[in-house]
Parts: sequence; C-alpha cells; structure tokens
Amino acid sequence: MKSIKLGNRLIDDNSLYFIADIGANHNGSLEKAKALIHLAKESGADAAKFQNFSANKIVSKQGFETMKGKLSHQSKWKKSVFEIYEDASINKDWTKILKEECDKVGLDYFTSPYDFESVDLVDPFVDLYKIGSGDAAWLEIIEYVLDKGKPTLLATGACDWDDVERMMNLATSKTKDIVLMQCNTNYTGSLENFKYCNLNVLKAYAEKYPDVVLGLSDHTPGHSTVLGSIALGARIIEKHFTDDNNQEGPDHAFAMNPQSWKDMVDRSYELLSALGDGEKRVEENEAQSYIVQRRCLCAKDNLKKGHRITKDDIFPLRPIAPDSFQPYEIDDLIGKELILDIEEACSFTLTNIK
Repeated sequence: MKSIKLGNRLIDDNSLYFIADIGANHNGSLEKAKALIHLAKESGADAAKFQNFSANKIVSKQGFETMKGKLSHQSKWKKSVFEIYEDASINKDWTKILKEECDKVGLDYFTSPYDFESVDLVDPFVDLYKIGSGDAAWLEIIEYVLDKGKPTLLATGACDWDDVERMMNLATSKTKDIVLMQCNTNYTGSLENFKYCNLNVLKAYAEKYPDVVLGLSDHTPGHSTVLGSIALGARIIEKHFTDDNNQEGPDHAFAMNPQSWKDMVDRSYELLSALGDGEKRVEENEAQSYIVQRRCLCAKDNLKKGHRITKDDIFPLRPIAPDSFQPYEIDDLIGKELILDIEEACSFTLTNIK
C-alpha cells in the first residue's frame, strides 16, 4: 500500500489529508491569518498552507502592463496584477508566528515558496512543501525544494504529459516522498469548469506512478470534484479557505468557507468509508437481510415420510432456513427420500431427507 508521512500523520489508502490553502485570504493582516488557522482547524483541516513570495520575484510588472487584456479571473481586480501580488505577499516575520499558531491548534504548517530566498526562509519551519502548478517548468526551483529532503506536493494544473513526466523524472530521482496532484488552473469559480477538471487523469497517474500518493488541488465550488477524486484514488485534498466569500481579494470568491469545508470533510470521510476494500462478501450488516430475502427450497404440498422428491414437489420461498437448500442446489435435492413428514411451505433440510 502506497503511503506518505505528512507532518505527524501517515497517509495511505485508508486515510485523507485536507489542506486549507489560506494563500492570500489573510488580506494582509497577521491577525486574520491566525484567525483563519483556527477556523480551518475547527472545520476539519489537517494543514494550513500559505504562499511565500516577493512580488518582483514572481511577476513582471512590465509584462502584465503590456499584456493585451487580462485573464478572466483578473478582469475583476481593481488593482494591477503587480499590486495584487504585493498585497498578497507575506511579511517575512510572519513565518515563525504562523508556524507557532498552527502548532498551537494542531495543524501542519507549510507553504508554496516561489523563490530560493523564500525556500530558505521557511525551511526551518515546515515539514513539507508544495510546488505550485505555475512553476512546473522551473526545474531549478523544484530541485532546490526537493534537496531540502522533505515531502513535496507537485500540482499539475495547466500541464501536459511532457510537463508531468519532466517533473516526476526529477522528483523520483530525488525521493519517494511525492504527492502528485491533478489540478485545473482556472480561478473563475464558473460551473463550466467542471468539464475541464478531467479527474480521470488520476487513473492515468495511478497506472504510470503506482507507488506515488495522489492528490487533488481544486478550485471548483462544492464537493463534486473532491468526492470524485477520492473515488479515483486521491487522498490529499487542497482547497482555498476563507471566512467570508464576499470579501474583496483574488481568492475569496472560489474558496471554501468554514461551513462548506466542514461539510466537504464529512462527506469525504463517508465516501472513504463506503469505498471499502474491494473484497465482495456478505457484510455484517446484511446478515439478517440475507436470511429474510434469500429463498430456500420448500414443499409445494404436504409430503409423507419415505416420499422421493421430484421437481414438482419443490418451490423456492423466503426466508432461508438453517441447513436448507438454495434454488441453485435443486439437482442435489431431487430424488432424495424424506425421513420425516413435511408440511406445505416448509423447507427441505439436511435433517428431513437422506
């Protein structure tokens, strides 16, 4: 069974790990970031994830200013892309504080670091990392993170197979502690996005990388993609987390809130329980139903001791009696001699024939 240790938990096929991506939803407030950590824990998250970057090391101000048009999810932003990233960047002094707050409530703390300086800054405080989909082609930063020797989640939004194989060839040459995450990188929250989630990619990942734990990084509303991904083998689930979807900011609108997050976790564990182990059997809670719904072979009429049973003497009726014959065993019953009288509708059993 494939497994990976994240923080203090061993995650395998029989467990789930929920990551609340607080990301930029702190709105620039340390106190809000701390409050979101508490809410995430109360809602059933296992980890709180942040993002560490400096605006000038992740986006080109000039590049976005000269780009024709904005991406659909950026069109509603009131500030420039560069300003939004400036607002979303985390003060370096927050790292230790956020880690301590997560420890206080019992959440794993980690981050997606988007430059080398950020990796070095957070490394003393994290037990795992995530590489965001946007850095799938930047092998240098991926290798830099992997060389820290900690479990690493690889998101594959807006990637093709060449991107995935390139990342995985590098990652698996360094470590076995990899989570490969299917992702659709669209942040509009549109219901149309469901048709692009392509969850069946998880089946392809499972076939090509059978020893790797699978995950989903998701931006769709509700629980459909999460539940679908779990059914297809994902065990690490990442969604954005906020306390209020109506706030201004790049990630609030499509994030989960405490109520929807708690419901997602509850429904997910119900599904995980329902998946079972794949062994077909009569389950414990079906034992009585088995008795009352199964038919056994019974006498059509009153029959006397010494009578040799014919097919015309037999009709299957519920419930199935102890030591009786099931309908598929009719050939084993025909021709047998009764050693006791038997009444109409009573079952033929090993105690009344020879």
